[in-house]
Amino acid sequence: MSEFVIVRTFSAGVHCGLLIFQQGKEVHLRDARRIWRWRGANTLNEVSIKGVSDDYSRISEPVERIELTEAIEIIPCTDIARENLSRSRWDD
Repeated sequence: MSEFVIVRTFSAGVHCGLLIFQQGKEVHLRDARRIWRWRGANTLNEVSIKGVSDDYSRISEPVERIELTEAIEIIPCTDIARENLSRSRWDD
């Protein structure tokens, strides 16, 4: 199974999903979601450990695949964070 990660990019925001390819700054994710905003963690390091809160956080529906060309960091996630980040949250 592929590793579930968070990817912070230079200009395309923060994404999470299954890492299927990485070479230099280019990263491909499968079942990828955009993390648009969050609460419940101060940093992406904490998001990768425990996920985010339900109240304010916004996580998109998944896309089958995304290619990110300006990755700044790739952070492996715990099983707890993976379960938490695998749910869309986009209520107004």
